[in-house]
Amino acid sequence: MAASVLVTWTMLIVLLLAPSALPEEWQYYIYSPASVGLWMLTMLVVPVVVCTVKWPWIKSGSR
Repeated sequence: MAASVLVTWTMLIVLLLAPSALPEEWQYYIYSPASVGLWMLTMLVVPVVVCTVKWPWIKSGSR
């Protein structure tokens, strides 16, 4: 379960940092307070969803 959460958080962090290569004018809209707040909310909600969906795989010992 810990691996699922860590992989999910890693993917979310990569998605947060990916737009930094865009032009600087766009970064304000991508990194606005609302989008960062939504990103922080997904850091809490998405791991629960992943663990719920992957529960049979987690329960079987990752086989």
